[in-house]
Amino acid sequence: MTGPDVVTLGETMVSLRTDTPLRLGGFLTMTMAGAESNVAIGLARLGHSVRWAGRVGADEVGEFILRTLRAERVVVDTVATDSARSTGLMLAERRVSDISRVSYYRSGSAGSALTASDATAALTDAPRVLHLSGITPALSAGAADCVREAIRLARAAGSLISLDINYRSKLWTPGEAGPVLRALARQVDIVIASEDELALVGSGEEDHIRQELAAEGVAHLVIKRGARGATLWRHGIGYDAPALQIAVRDTIGAGDAFTAGFLSGVLDDLDPVSALRRGTVTAAFAVAAVGDWEGLPTRDELGLLDAESGTTVR
Repeated sequence: MTGPDVVTLGETMVSLRTDTPLRLGGFLTMTMAGAESNVAIGLARLGHSVRWAGRVGADEVGEFILRTLRAERVVVDTVATDSARSTGLMLAERRVSDISRVSYYRSGSAGSALTASDATAALTDAPRVLHLSGITPALSAGAADCVREAIRLARAAGSLISLDINYRSKLWTPGEAGPVLRALARQVDIVIASEDELALVGSGEEDHIRQELAAEGVAHLVIKRGARGATLWRHGIGYDAPALQIAVRDTIGAGDAFTAGFLSGVLDDLDPVSALRRGTVTAAFAVAAVGDWEGLPTRDELGLLDAESGTTVR
C-alpha cells in the first residue's frame, strides 16, 4: 500500500473549556476536539503517518483546526473548507474534580455535511488502517453515507478497518444508533467499545456478543473498562491489561488516547498484551493532563510512566 499508515474520518470542532460553571461566566481556553482527530494526533506523536479527513467552515476557527493538525504532523490535504456552514463548537465545563460536562453546537455544521465524495478523496491512496467512530454516522444521513463508502473502499483495498463505537446520547438514541452501529460493526476488523456500549452492537452477555461478532468476521474486539483497564478478544482468546494508577486531572479524550495507543501497537505488530498495554499507557498520559489530546505522549515518552513517582528525568 502506498498511502499513509492511518486515515481517520469525522468531525473536529473548536473547543472552549472552563474550570467554572458556564452559567457563571469566566475565562475560557480555546482548543479543538474530535474523536477522530484526537486519535490522529495520538498516532502521529507515536511516529505513524496519518491523514485526517473532514470538513471545516471557512472561518477563523476552522483555520485554527487545520493549523493545529498540521503542527502535529497530521496530513489534512483532502479536508474541504465549507463556505456555507460554520465549524462546530464544543463547550466543556469542569463541574467537580475530574468530572466534566460537555455541550455541543454542531447541528448543521460543516463537519456534519460530509458526503461519500469526502471518503473517496481521503482514500485515494489506501492506508494500512482506516479508523472510524460511531459519532460520524449520527451527524447526518450524508455523514453516514460517507462512513459506509469509506468502509467499502477500504475493504476493496485490503486495509484494516477499525471502529470505535463512541456512542453519544446527545446525538441519537440507543434505538436509532443500534441498527446502524450493528451493521457497521459487522463490516470491520476491529471493534472498540466501552462495556456499556456492547449492547449497541450485539445481544446478550459480553461472551455472547464477542462470539456473535467473531462469527461475522470481527478479528479484534477491544473492551474499554475505564479504571479497570481493557480486554482484547482475538481468535477466541481473551487478553487483559490493567489501567495504570495515576492522578486523574481530566478524563475527556481518554478513550481516544487508548485507541491511538492500541492501533499503534497493531501497526507495530505487537503481541496482544503489549498492544493493550500501549493503549493503557497513552490513556494514562491523557487523563494526567487537561485537554482532549494535549497530553498525548511521543514514542520516546512511552516509558516515562515506568519511573518511580516523583522522579525528575535529567
